[in-house]
Amino acid sequence: MSAILAQPVDHDTSGEQYHHQLAKSSDFDGSCRPSEFVEDRRSARIGTVSGLALLTGATALVAVAGGHRSIFATLLLGLLAVGMSHALVVEIQRQARRRSPGGWGRHDTVNTVLLACWSASATALVPLASLPVRILGLLLAAGYATCCAYFVVERRRSVATPVLPLPAPAAEPSVANLSVTTPSVTDSTPSA
Repeated sequence: MSAILAQPVDHDTSGEQYHHQLAKSSDFDGSCRPSEFVEDRRSARIGTVSGLALLTGATALVAVAGGHRSIFATLLLGLLAVGMSHALVVEIQRQARRRSPGGWGRHDTVNTVLLACWSASATALVPLASLPVRILGLLLAAGYATCCAYFVVERRRSVATPVLPLPAPAAEPSVANLSVTTPSVTDSTPSA
C-alpha cells in the first residue's frame, strides 16, 4: 500500500481525487473508523435490528431460565447477551443515522413496529414464568421500549438535519511547482 502513496500524482488527471482520498482513507492509518472522506453508505435494512433484538433476548432468556448448567456457562451466556445488546445499539444507531433522500420510510416504520412488538411480547412473559424469568421479561420489555424510542428520536433527528456536500479535497502542490519555488544549492553561492 505504501507503494501507491510513493507514486507521483499527476494533477491534470481525474486520478488525483482517487489518490488523495486513498491516502486519507482509514486503511492507511490503522484506524477502523471512517475518515472524513468516507461516508456510511448503508442501505435501509429491516431484519438486522429485529434479529439482533431477538437474539439478545433469547440469549438472556437461556442464561436466566436454563436448566442444570454450571455457573461458568450461565455467566458466559449473560456476557454474550450483554455483547449482543451492544451490537443492537450500534445497529440501531447505524440504521437511524443513515442518510436517505426520502426521509422516514417504510423500513423505518417496520423497524419501529417490530421493536414495539418485541417489547410487548417480553411483557407477555411476566405472568407466565418463574421469578427470574419475570424480572428478565420486565428488563427486556423496558430495554426494547427504550430501543424503540431511541431509534425514533435518532431517525427523526437524522431526517431533520440537511445533507451537506462533502468538502472538496485541498489541492496538493505538484512536483514541477516544487522545483521552481525551492531554491537550489547553486542559487545560494555569493557572486563576486
